[in-house]
Amino acid sequence: MENQPTTYRKVVYLTFPPESSGKPLVCDLARVHGLSFSILKAQITPRQEGQMTIEITGEREAYKRGVAYLQEQGVGVAPVAQRISRDEDSCIHCGMCTALCPTKALAVNLESRLVVFDGEVCSACGMCTKVCPVKAMEILLENGVM
Repeated sequence: MENQPTTYRKVVYLTFPPESSGKPLVCDLARVHGLSFSILKAQITPRQEGQMTIEITGEREAYKRGVAYLQEQGVGVAPVAQRISRDEDSCIHCGMCTALCPTKALAVNLESRLVVFDGEVCSACGMCTKVCPVKAMEILLENGVM
């Protein structure tokens, strides 16, 4: 039996310093490292600092090489799953967040009628934090709460 590489998929939050924001670094993930990517959210500040949430798909080793390449170029790489948090005790499972979630990371389980959160597909857009009536959803930064 042939060893087939398994597909690895990860949503990450990238921060670009001004000197890197105009370079095709994300395109190099595909060209040089053989990875696929989907841009979920992107912006550039007036100071030319870039912020991007992307989903990267490919072989695990290629993913590791691609992330190392980005970091060598001065790009900050953080797993998005660590950026949105839900306080399970506060959540009243009203479902308001599910209506605005662009990646369907928040959805109502039809059997239990409870809102489930899949941090692996979350793009950390923050829409859920704006509509949650009990503030059960919050955005976390690497060094604490935003």
